[in-house]
Amino acid sequence: MLRKLLLIACALALAACTSRPVMNVAAEPVVVTPGKTASADNVRDAILRAGAGLGWHMQPMSPGVVRGTIALRGHGAEINVKYTAKSYDIVYVNSTNLNAENGQIHKNYNGWIENLNRAIQRELLRI
Repeated sequence: MLRKLLLIACALALAACTSRPVMNVAAEPVVVTPGKTASADNVRDAILRAGAGLGWHMQPMSPGVVRGTIALRGHGAEINVKYTAKSYDIVYVNSTNLNAENGQIHKNYNGWIENLNRAIQRELLRI
């Protein structure tokens, strides 16, 4: 019995090691090629291209909001990317099998968001 409790405690401790605070991107400035100006439509299109290039399913929901979903190896995440011509936010909405609880989530989610943010920045520089 004691051995079983120790194994459960170890498994829980290992699971906790993979959790991190949920990463949201707030008020990320829209930076485009010098001498150019971005419109909200340009920003939306850059977000759509960036997400699609990384395997996200990106869908415009309303003016200023794109919903992104991704599913990898039985894990999934759903985000909203809120944008204007000047800035954008990436906000966690929901997830599957990423142990999201009390503001914590599997560390892989944050990597997905970091990669998406960098891809959006690259696409914006193409404007």
